[in-house]
Amino acid sequence: MSVAPTQRLTPATIALLVIPPLMWAGNAVVGRMMQGVVPPVTLNFLRWALALVMLLPLAGWVLRPGSGLWRHWRRFALLGLLGVGMYNSLQYMALKTSTPLNVTLVASSIPVWMLIMGRVFFGVPISRRAAMGAFMSLCGVAVVIARGDLGGLLSVQLVPGDLLVLLAALAWAWYSWLLARPPVDEPSAIKADWAAFLLAQVVFGLLWSAAFTAGEWLTLPPLPEGREAIQWGWPLVAGLVYVAVGPSLLAYRSWGAAVARVGPATAGIFSNLTPLFAALLSATLLREPPQPYHLAGFVLIVGGILVASRN
Repeated sequence: MSVAPTQRLTPATIALLVIPPLMWAGNAVVGRMMQGVVPPVTLNFLRWALALVMLLPLAGWVLRPGSGLWRHWRRFALLGLLGVGMYNSLQYMALKTSTPLNVTLVASSIPVWMLIMGRVFFGVPISRRAAMGAFMSLCGVAVVIARGDLGGLLSVQLVPGDLLVLLAALAWAWYSWLLARPPVDEPSAIKADWAAFLLAQVVFGLLWSAAFTAGEWLTLPPLPEGREAIQWGWPLVAGLVYVAVGPSLLAYRSWGAAVARVGPATAGIFSNLTPLFAALLSATLLREPPQPYHLAGFVLIVGGILVASRN
């Protein structure tokens, strides 16, 4: 059964669509801060392990034999692989070899991949208005990440980390379309309870992440004497609490609800707010005031959202 969300952008829906990119921007900042503190794939595993602990009291019933989860384990295992096991692991890994400019630039292609994937695999046509809105938003992203100097984009060179971000973007686009195309017999009790739906993914995603983490530890290079791979302390604990609550629980809850209302294509346009928020957060943390290009980028991004979402 296909789902064709047609709800207009109300203030409540806009809030749902803005929360995820805000949380993801903070996640990128924390991910950069955690470089050298904890290995990237291990960070993703610890993040979701903590999220699992917080979800169990809310929706532990979904793990019972009669909940319907195990009848659809293949779907939830795929969702867990894409949304929990792969997406942020790839992004955290990319921050080791790619510059913030390149990571943001490649990640901003998510709406484009959503449109293409929807057309190729789900038969959803790309309207002229949607294409125009996506282009406007990407222009806004380009203004922000180039700090108003668009000529600087011509000198960008892709490195292995950029390819990892591209894989992450493809994984997230596929994940979003799977959310919008649930099977006819998906258990209604799980679908109606956001915590249960997320827990069903996290259970399998954590298994994927554990396997990836084991591979990471088998390939870690030798460390200097007296230095541990994980630097336990308040910075790591604070970072883990944030990425487990904000980007993991709050953002996933809001994203799932938003996709159900407006569809992956329109929701994908809002993801272009992530680099804008990241720029503003970085400016705040570094005590640097916003620049004119921040305003220009914001106008283009929001303008693209409005153009793409108009009926």
